[in-house]
Amino acid sequence: MMQNFVFPNEMNVTWTVMIVLYPYITGLVAGAFIVSSLFHVFNQKALWPVARFSLASAFVFLLFAPLPLLIHLGQPQRAFNIMITPHFTSAMAGFGFIYTSYLIVVVLEIWFVMRDEFIKRATGPKSFVQLLCKTILLGQTQSNEETHKVDHKISRFLAGLGIPMACTLHGYVGFLFGSLKANPWWDTPLMFIIFLFSAIVSGIAVLIFHYTIVSKINGWKIDEDCIRALGGYLWAFMIVAISLEMMEVLSIAYKQMKDWEVIRILIMQKLFWTYVVLQFFTFSVVPFLMLAANATFKFRFKIAHAIIFTASCMMLLQVLLMRWNVVIGGQMISKSLRGFTSYLPGIWEKEGIITAVVIFTMPFFILWLFHRIVPLFPEAAREPRSGDSER
Repeated sequence: MMQNFVFPNEMNVTWTVMIVLYPYITGLVAGAFIVSSLFHVFNQKALWPVARFSLASAFVFLLFAPLPLLIHLGQPQRAFNIMITPHFTSAMAGFGFIYTSYLIVVVLEIWFVMRDEFIKRATGPKSFVQLLCKTILLGQTQSNEETHKVDHKISRFLAGLGIPMACTLHGYVGFLFGSLKANPWWDTPLMFIIFLFSAIVSGIAVLIFHYTIVSKINGWKIDEDCIRALGGYLWAFMIVAISLEMMEVLSIAYKQMKDWEVIRILIMQKLFWTYVVLQFFTFSVVPFLMLAANATFKFRFKIAHAIIFTASCMMLLQVLLMRWNVVIGGQMISKSLRGFTSYLPGIWEKEGIITAVVIFTMPFFILWLFHRIVPLFPEAAREPRSGDSER
């Protein structure tokens, strides 16, 4: 097989770090929302300490999901043409419709789930926050037993409606890659399912990570049932996600199709460290064994929490590596199937590492601001806020 035969227009990778970050952030959205729905729809009481935070996380990450795409575009203002001149047969335009519909559902659910907290701030001392909450409530500050029942029913309905929409939002990303038949690394019907389950894994992992860090900083007692439940869900969805990833590669290798030779070289040479060593053996096998041991031996909570927290951090990196290996790895194969290109991200360029880090950390800052307006954790809701007892 002739190698290193690459067409001139394939020397540079077109979809760079921003296109890696885009499916990663949308994955956090889907995963966080599903955790919230497990509480609101399926009545998983153990998830109560993170139910409100998971819903807020889904909303905030959803706001930033299109940002990597807009930065990647040469003319980002043209993105709004999707809404102005709709083209319903376009797979790319589909994201705009799915995203907008899902955003509306999440905003409405937040309004009904957190209405009581908004009312408390809207009827408090005059301030910018009080005016903001009153505006969000559209002046509707009435709260009684009847309104509580209506809010609960509507929020539960919206949570149930949002589950298939969350799955569609991120499954659509995998569909875009899987429908590109010209690329053997992407051309698989399992792609959208793999993206979906890895998204749920990353969403659960980021909730464990954030809940632990915020609790440590504020000196709150970490809820044992909540962490153990999240650890169990993380392990369950992780088993499915990793199994699907392995079955995808094994099925290609077993069939020995004409594209297998180029995929084999891609895996064993070009992506050996990021795919084989890091994604599978380091950040898949190790956390799997850790969570399996925790589930089998029922360690005391301090040890179990350390295991679950470490595994969640490793799974966040595993999903990020999976996005990298899919997006970048697929572009390393020449369309001639006789050569490979390479890619090394820049640091300070427009689509470089610093830009990606800034975009990824901004949602956490917005979550902090959100928490200053409406407490996102039960421990914070019990604590009086400065200024609330004045006047």
